[in-house]
Amino acid sequence: MPESVVIIPTYNESENIARIIAAVLEQEHGFHVLVVDDGSPDGTGAIVKDLQPQYSQRLHIIERTGKLGLGTAYIAGFRWAMEHDYDYCFEMDADFSHSPQDLIRLLAPCRANVADVSVGSRYTKGGKVSNWPKDRLILSYGASIYTRMITWMPVKDPTAGFMCYRVDMLRKLDLDKIRFIGYAFQIEMKYALRRLGARIVEVPITFIDRQEGTSKMSGGIISEAVFGVLRMRLKSFSSSYGHDEQ
Repeated sequence: MPESVVIIPTYNESENIARIIAAVLEQEHGFHVLVVDDGSPDGTGAIVKDLQPQYSQRLHIIERTGKLGLGTAYIAGFRWAMEHDYDYCFEMDADFSHSPQDLIRLLAPCRANVADVSVGSRYTKGGKVSNWPKDRLILSYGASIYTRMITWMPVKDPTAGFMCYRVDMLRKLDLDKIRFIGYAFQIEMKYALRRLGARIVEVPITFIDRQEGTSKMSGGIISEAVFGVLRMRLKSFSSSYGHDEQ
């Protein structure tokens, strides 16, 4: 069994999905891809299934009914990766905001056993953002500062969604205790794993705004991130994310 699977959640990504799959699978490492599609009405899931024979057991799909949220899509992917005994799994967007060429750079610290989680970071030294409007950049950077102040995490890009996890570290986490389903999910995963002792390393990347398709950002997602982080921090004083806590 190949050691690494890249989880790509999708909802209406028909413009991007075939290209991003090809770009990931052409990388030298021999990654697998798992698409978790939330019943995309634009036929994203059908495109993936049509491509599966071309990639000889390297392309997989979970089809879900309805738009169930980013966090639950990744959790479904994590469970699938554990069931299929992968060593490493990745979070990655379908829209080329994350470069497939950076996958091997994210894998390196986990594979070398110097990290349990590696973060593709826009805000660490060497990282940057391309093609974002100034207001969105200010919002994103402000959210990272706010999150670090509330959680005390030494992660400069806590909202980042380009990640590599050691699967043995994910096995220590009780995924049923992860509550957020929007972009705050990314914060909660880092926070939860750090509380379980995970070593987190940031790898600088260039984040490029999507060229095709529609952004999934909304007011509700922003609200969840802002107010949910505070609730998460307060709740953590009396509970843990591990399996052994009641």
